[in-house]
Order: sequence, then C-alpha cells, then structure tokens
Amino acid sequence: MTTYAWVIGARGLLGGATSATIARRSDWVLLPADPLPWSDDDALVASAAATAERLLRSAATDSADWVVLWLAGNAVTSTPPAAIARELHQLRLVLDVISTAAGAHGTAGRGAMFYASSAGGVYGGSAHPPFDEQSTPVPISGYGRFKLDAEASLFDFSRASGVSVLAGRIANLYGPGQKLGKMQGLISHLAKAQFSPKPASIFVPLETMRDYIFVRDCAELVVDCMARLLAVSASKGRSEIVKNIASGQAVTISNLLGHIRTLAKSNPNVMLGYSAEASMQGLDLRISSTVWPDLNRRQLTSLPAGIKATMDDVLSHIQSGG
Repeated sequence: MTTYAWVIGARGLLGGATSATIARRSDWVLLPADPLPWSDDDALVASAAATAERLLRSAATDSADWVVLWLAGNAVTSTPPAAIARELHQLRLVLDVISTAAGAHGTAGRGAMFYASSAGGVYGGSAHPPFDEQSTPVPISGYGRFKLDAEASLFDFSRASGVSVLAGRIANLYGPGQKLGKMQGLISHLAKAQFSPKPASIFVPLETMRDYIFVRDCAELVVDCMARLLAVSASKGRSEIVKNIASGQAVTISNLLGHIRTLAKSNPNVMLGYSAEASMQGLDLRISSTVWPDLNRRQLTSLPAGIKATMDDVLSHIQSGG
C-alpha cells in the first residue's frame, strides 16, 4: 500500500531527516510542498488548504493512504507566552484545514497525523522516572503546558474529523542540521564551542540526566510509528496514540562532556552559570516507552558516533562561512 506524506516543517532538523527517510522508502511518496507562510494567518490557511487538497487528491487517485507530519515550530523553554500562543493558534488553523479537506474527500479513515511533542516539556515535573506513556505529565514551564495543549488540540481534531493521530513525545533531539541560533540542542552548542573562542554556557547541574536521540534514528522511528498507526486504524478504526520517542539511554551532562573531551582530544569549552530558566528544566528526564515496544528494538546510533557526526557538521558549517 502506497502512503502519501506531507511534512510540515521540512526545512527543520527533524523535518529534513524525516523527509529524507520517506524519500528512501519505496512504498511512501513525499509530497512536494512549499514552506507555509507563518507570518500571515490568512495566507497560511490558503496555502495549507491548497497543499492538503493536493495530498488528498493524490492519495485518492492512487487509492493510497495519506499522512501529515507536523514537525514545525520555533518554541523553546524561553519563548515568550505570546509567541507560544501564536504557534498553538496556527497549529489549530492548519488542523481545521485538514479536517475540512478530509471531510470533503471522505478519506479520513485512510489518513493519519503526527504531532512532534516534547518529552522534556511534558514530563519536566513528573515523579518517578523513567517516564513512560502511563506517567502523569507535569509540565513546569509555559513551553511544556503548550505541548500538552497542542496534544489536546490534536486529539480534538481526531474526534471531529475521524483521522487517526499520534502525539510523539520526543526526547532530546540532536544531530547534523541543528540550527545553532535556536536556543536548544546542547550537543550542537558544545560542538560549536569546540571550534570557537566563545564557550558554551551550561545553566543546569552537571548531574542533570537527559535522553538523547540521534535525528536520523528519530526520523526512522517516526515513519515506522505512522505506518503502524495506519495499520492499526485500518483494522480497529480511528486511533489516538501517545508514544515516547527516545533512545532509552539517558546520560548526565557530565557524561556528555566526557564524550566531547574524548572526541575533541581537549577539554570542553564550557562555562557553568546560573539562569532562571534552569528552574523550568527537570533534573532527571529518563524516558522509556511501553507503546508498540517492538518498534523500539532496533540498532540506534551510539552517542559517541552521533556526537562525532554533529561535530563534523558544525565544523563544516563554520568553514563554509555559515
């Protein structure tokens, strides 16, 4: 069965890797699509409606399934509330567009939607790690609350439209292609600092535990999850799924600095400091998953290999004048 896919946020870290993953699969078709015009809501709705129409028409013509993957977003822990509210508003606008298109074509049962949520955001204040899908989310930042609100909007969309959905609570994503100007991605910032006189600032305790998943591994898992969701919905009907997407191997920041030291053959160029934002970061964010656990049993990129690939990418970016 062929699956047509529209990746929203295809120019981002995960969006680019997921687009590449889809392009490598013979039974998936990546829908060519221009970036959505985020600066204007009316233009956003018009563009999303046109792309959704192309997606559903293409799938219907080939009697194929269809998938929309929301991998867009600029919000991080420090994003102002107004900007977070706008991002949530625009997600809801696009969900409404997709719901309308699916209803018009009568193909809701052949489609599925993925939303990239944040494990760190939603479990920031949760108790008793490691956190799985049964753990009670306790966000401790506006960003974390936004991610839960976005998940709720996704589920509302599913109930209104009949489209199956999956909220992927992604651990700390890293790898080649990380935007160095975006205030996240500790591994990329540490890598950049090794090639710069300016140190990377660390504002949380060195014993802070995080789960890091390499972007290509994450992309493969996302696409596999959507293939599974389509199969489940075909046999059991509309489905709402929450799945943690992580490596399952958490390390401390101290351990991370040790890997940098070994690979760079020099001490990490870091500066320890204090930030009020540190209070919005959980100390122990070990993540596990009990949903479709067979999909987790795969060979993942080791942390040293992933850090090396990230350092090489950062150095190439710097040398090219980026």
